[in-house]
Amino acid sequence: MRRALAALFLIASLSGCASTWVVDSNVKSFSKLDAVPAGTAYRFERLPSQQAAEPQQEQLESMAGAALARVGLQRDDVRAVYSAQITARVAATLSPWADPWLYPPGWGPGWGWGPGWGPGYGYGPRYGRGWYGGGWYGSAFIPPAANPWYEREVGLVLRDLKSGQVVYETRARNDGPYASSGVVLAVMFDAALQGFPNPPPGERVVNIPLQPRP
Repeated sequence: MRRALAALFLIASLSGCASTWVVDSNVKSFSKLDAVPAGTAYRFERLPSQQAAEPQQEQLESMAGAALARVGLQRDDVRAVYSAQITARVAATLSPWADPWLYPPGWGPGWGWGPGWGPGYGYGPRYGRGWYGGGWYGSAFIPPAANPWYEREVGLVLRDLKSGQVVYETRARNDGPYASSGVVLAVMFDAALQGFPNPPPGERVVNIPLQPRP
């Protein structure tokens, strides 16, 4: 049902309609916090791999920082009570509407060029947003998919700086036909923090409307 709705939204956007774009995320959160006073400070923590991709990681932290501010947390590297570790991943996969005769089991849509958000940190030059062409599989040429499909995930971990213990962990997953990863990931951080600091148990679906870009 979700993919069918996503297809309808894609058709509407391509035809020039101003319909609302809903980003639906599957969210799962774990908390050891009862309450967090508004204005509580945090600082970002980076893995070595994230430090090596500083400009890209800064983009992710800007998205996450805006979402953290909306739940009452404030970035302050000097007065920080928590550290926040941010991750994101984007993978381009075969469209669910691709012709199965063109893409038999085990075959893929070939490699595309453009920035794709890397596994667990920032992003790097891998397949993701950008141009998609055909690819070679063995001796057979694989034609490009008509509608590339994107799988995305964001994660956030808060750690108490005094005890070193993780006090909050949350992840959000989304898949759909939209190539605007920068827009979608920002909304997914909001979804991941819904209910902070007392999120409901178990996995849930969080829908956030967003006006589509031209």
